[in-house]
Amino acid sequence: MKFEAVTIKDIAKALGVSTSTVSRALRDSYEISPETKQLVLECAEKLNYSPNPIALSLKERRTRSIGVVVCEIANNFFSQVINGIESIAYDRGYNIIITQSNESYERELMDLQYLSSRSVDGIIISLSTETNDTSHLKALKEKGLPIVLFDRVTSGLDTHSVVVDNFKGAYEATEHLIKQGYTKIAALSNSEFLSITAERLAGYKEALQAYGIKYNSAYVKHCFYGGLVFQEIEDAVNKLFTLKQKPDAIITMSDKLTTGCFKTIMRRGLNIPGDVALIGFSNSDIAELLNPSLSVIRQPAKEMGKAATELILQMIESKRPITQFEKRVLSPQLNIGKSSAEKK
Repeated sequence: MKFEAVTIKDIAKALGVSTSTVSRALRDSYEISPETKQLVLECAEKLNYSPNPIALSLKERRTRSIGVVVCEIANNFFSQVINGIESIAYDRGYNIIITQSNESYERELMDLQYLSSRSVDGIIISLSTETNDTSHLKALKEKGLPIVLFDRVTSGLDTHSVVVDNFKGAYEATEHLIKQGYTKIAALSNSEFLSITAERLAGYKEALQAYGIKYNSAYVKHCFYGGLVFQEIEDAVNKLFTLKQKPDAIITMSDKLTTGCFKTIMRRGLNIPGDVALIGFSNSDIAELLNPSLSVIRQPAKEMGKAATELILQMIESKRPITQFEKRVLSPQLNIGKSSAEKK
């Protein structure tokens, strides 16, 4: 049997009043007596009436929905960002529609086309690893669709953005390894095209320089899909251990790279940190449960989601076009485990 939603007509019929009376009562109009309003509200509750969102959107010229595009929903970092987005959106009366690009530019295009066709009020997005051309985002922005970037951002789009201090996180992680006695520190990173890659590698290089350790490009390996394909992590780590001067420590620049690197090292039968120390960006709750416990740079993912939502709602609800944009930079936290214990 087809589901049919309760309408204003059903309430009017049940009470023996006009639909206009029910409509005014639900809007708390001064034209309707308190007694009638009470009757209408009680009947609406009894019949499980909910306002038609399509009708409301036509009236308000707003769908009260926000589109979210992430690279991978199953990724701990992005799932925590989504929690932050939803916590603010829900309290403000907005729903969210979540899509994932799976690190594909084509999928990102399809996601944005779908969301814009659903007339979402705004979009919060983290760019895919394949996204070099952001003309699709510029076109949507020029049409008046509010867009906020987070985590993976671009300077090619003039809008609000929310990021973590990637430079600081990588610098502090590298510095920690150096102070623990490691000098041959490798870096496993995402695609060189991403903003997070450039910023994190800059922090890594700066820390090496600050402590008089010469940068070695052979110690830097890029995984284009950021660990979405495990094989690329395994290949990158294995190449590091074919070097004449094998690394004594590895810093990994994203969540999947960290757990994937840990898995590969274990598969090789190596000891952490005896053979090689490990520290990486990760928001996974299993980091402290692994043996050894992982040293991680933890990002304030939920706070990033909240900040991005506050900014998109600011754009959506503004009476005038916003021309001054903000870049919010949140601070990461270095959590030390046993995987980066002092070198012996």
